[in-house]
Amino acid sequence: MANVIDATTGGIVSTGDSTAALDIKTGGTTAISIGTGQSVTISNGPLSDADGNIRAVPSVGAAKTAEYTLTISDVGNYVTVGSGGGITLLDDVFTAGDVVSVFNDTTGDITITCTITTAYLAGTDTDQATLTLATRGIATVLFTSPSACVVAGNVSA
Repeated sequence: MANVIDATTGGIVSTGDSTAALDIKTGGTTAISIGTGQSVTISNGPLSDADGNIRAVPSVGAAKTAEYTLTISDVGNYVTVGSGGGITLLDDVFTAGDVVSVFNDTTGDITITCTITTAYLAGTDTDQATLTLATRGIATVLFTSPSACVVAGNVSA
């Protein structure tokens, strides 16, 4: 059972379990639910989570300068590709709704290698084995299942 903050009574109901989730309710309906191991900070400033401001897309870190395979830790972030880099999309890594953006910070095109079962270029109906991301272009990859994705942005087949 979760710890509960009930705005209708103004009280906190604790289960005494420090590992329990926290539900914030208004009018008896859960408005915010925070699961075990999750943290959310709400203040009069920006809303944030473990990756920072939820209205910002954080970078995964330094530019990739060799072929880079997207991982589950990249979800909700953007990957920068520098000189000599490229991107690979694998099968059975992501779930439906996961999104990763890729920024090509080079003076030339880069290749997105699609070893995932089905990879569509947005607006087309043909499975792609590779896609080209234009120089200084951005591609957003939306995973629709563990074995399918759609890639949109400055991308061509």
